[in-house]
Amino acid sequence: MVLLLAMVSGLAWTVVYVQCIRVGLRERTYAMPLAALALNFAWESMYGVHGLVAGADPQTVVNLVWALLDVGIIVTFCRFGRAEFPGLGRGMFAGLAVLTFAASYVVQWLFVAEFGWQDAAVYAAFLQNLLMSALFIAMFWARPGTRGQSPLIAVAKWIGTLAPTLLFGVVFGSSFALGLGLLCTVLDLLYAGLLRHARSTSRRLQSGMS
Repeated sequence: MVLLLAMVSGLAWTVVYVQCIRVGLRERTYAMPLAALALNFAWESMYGVHGLVAGADPQTVVNLVWALLDVGIIVTFCRFGRAEFPGLGRGMFAGLAVLTFAASYVVQWLFVAEFGWQDAAVYAAFLQNLLMSALFIAMFWARPGTRGQSPLIAVAKWIGTLAPTLLFGVVFGSSFALGLGLLCTVLDLLYAGLLRHARSTSRRLQSGMS
């Protein structure tokens, strides 16, 4: 059961990252909110490198693969992201990005300093996952239509979060993981529903105009 849930989570999150890259390149934007992207990259790169030093295991390999995929999403943000911040000049946009990524590493290190590597990985992962769920909904309202967004990202994120929620919340008995994971489920399903409704409305409007 533990291995199965870990594999489901790894596969689902890989789908999220690959789809974010595809959608970003296709629609010339970025498909993951900046703060969530920065926290994810900091988490995966830190725990990936730490895993290599401590003795690589399958999760270390997954973390490093995710970090490499995050680099692809970061590229889409650097190439197309400035258009989403029309009030910022090139220098201000670069400064915002650097500050966000730097702050994300500081946050991850603070978790490690407070809780140790093992517990910090779980606490930080679920908290930033909940933040990501909320930021995806905020991105939906901030952008016209569903540009730079995909129902596949929403559903894969939900599955990728539900699996570790069951693993840590039910199998390992963590009320923290279970509570935050269930909150993520509510927000992820809401986001998927918003995307589906928006796309359905758009198709009806296009059919009516043709």
